[in-house]
Amino acid sequence: MAKKILMLCGDFAEDYETMVPFQTLLAVGHEVDAACPDKKAGEQIATAVHDFEGHQTYSEKPGHNFTLNADFDAVKAEDYDALVIPGGRAPEYLRLDERVIELVRAFNDAGKPIAAICHGVQILTAAGIVEKRTVSCYPACAPGLTAAGGTYADIAIDAAQTDGNLITAPAWPAHPAWMAQFLAALGTKITHT
Repeated sequence: MAKKILMLCGDFAEDYETMVPFQTLLAVGHEVDAACPDKKAGEQIATAVHDFEGHQTYSEKPGHNFTLNADFDAVKAEDYDALVIPGGRAPEYLRLDERVIELVRAFNDAGKPIAAICHGVQILTAAGIVEKRTVSCYPACAPGLTAAGGTYADIAIDAAQTDGNLITAPAWPAHPAWMAQFLAALGTKITHT
């Protein structure tokens, strides 16, 4: 059965971490509403491509513009089955928006699956939902996770971690594992014929 999923977007979210889950979830038949605070359906966010090129941290380049298909002011957790939080730079400022925090808490309080990747953990920690949970994230976000009472899952960059309703991963190379675990949490069945 198709699920209705909310994707929490913001300017300079990671390009792959926005585009790939959005398109993957649509491809398997789910409905995905991509919404951003203070933006309406039809407006765009800018994304950034983060790559691992041998430097001490990832590099950042301009990504694609991503068109939103939902109005943030109209979204309510009770209208959705699950939540996706891309990483990138968007989470660092989205976590300052009390509407975002209340929304994330509502999903968590209802036990709905929440998939967060990379810096998306910054929103989970700000919402206060990681205490006594084992969560993956980009390694640079681990100190904030542990300060919020969570346990950092130091896993391979292409792996994912599920703890209850939280499905997390360190960065976009984990898309296959992260999306597979999220689809399992949604009860999505994919058959090969």
